[in-house]
Amino acid sequence: MQFIDQAEVEVIAGDGGDGIVAFRREKYVPAGGPAGGNGGPGGSVYLKATPQLQTLLDFRYAHRFKADNGQRGGPKNMTGAAGSDLYLEVPCGTAVYDVETDELLGDLVTADQVLCVAQGGKGGLGNRHFLSNRNRAPEHALPGLPGEERRLRLELKLLAEVGIVGLPNAGKSTLISALSAARPKIADYPFTTLVPNLGVVRRPTGDGTVFADIPGLIEGAHQGLGLGHEFLRHIERTRLLLHVVDATAEHPLDNFHTIQQELEAYGRDLSDRPQVLALNKVDALTPEVLAELMSQFEALGPGPVYGISAVAGTGLGPMLQQIWALLDQMPLLGHGLRAP
Repeated sequence: MQFIDQAEVEVIAGDGGDGIVAFRREKYVPAGGPAGGNGGPGGSVYLKATPQLQTLLDFRYAHRFKADNGQRGGPKNMTGAAGSDLYLEVPCGTAVYDVETDELLGDLVTADQVLCVAQGGKGGLGNRHFLSNRNRAPEHALPGLPGEERRLRLELKLLAEVGIVGLPNAGKSTLISALSAARPKIADYPFTTLVPNLGVVRRPTGDGTVFADIPGLIEGAHQGLGLGHEFLRHIERTRLLLHVVDATAEHPLDNFHTIQQELEAYGRDLSDRPQVLALNKVDALTPEVLAELMSQFEALGPGPVYGISAVAGTGLGPMLQQIWALLDQMPLLGHGLRAP
């Protein structure tokens, strides 16, 4: 399945039905008066969040969606039938923007949450509404109003509490496969991960926490270089970042600062999120080299540093304990995520 996290669509609500001009035509009812019914309202367009979808693939080829028009009014004061509303299902975590104004119309983060994105037009009034003492036989009615039309930009931002960030080949995919049942593609070349991967990591209490493996960032990612700029939005919702650094790299400290600079340049307070720092592949280092490297990172002062090996599964326990402790200090928001 293709992972599509952006789409642009056009939504058109139904037009309201026209009101009509009609008069009562019944035996033994002279001068029966106006009896033109109102037009029915047009159908509206709604977006509905569903956990059954994980991507915006449904909108890859279908871009135009229209609700039904309302029906015109009938005689004998009968109101026309309302147009059927149109519901479009989107994944949980979809942000909806107006293309013309770039206004955020809504953020669908919980299952079955509904957002009206185009309001149906009102039905026109029939001539019975224009009856007055001065006009006993009105011969005009109003047309229905047109429904709203909008161009929308849909952006999927994954719902995860912990975002795993780091340069390509830092071992992020191996780590999430070691912590959860996720099985991302893993190889010894950059950009193995081409889409974000979600994994549920089981807590000691028995419940699960969602981790997101974000494709490798590189220097200049916030300007469109590499792959990471396409996926930085997926860590906007995370409340904690797990920064993985390849301890066997030529310049681990420089690699750490590269990611920090990209987070700061992207904005949206990503660089201010609580972080847990993990030096990966420490099983390939001598104890002396590892001790020196740990002291250099601890001198940076962002918090405790953990030496781990995702392949061997060593050092993961203390790192996870720190992650659980930090998450427990953050109050829950309404949609299940935690605020810093």
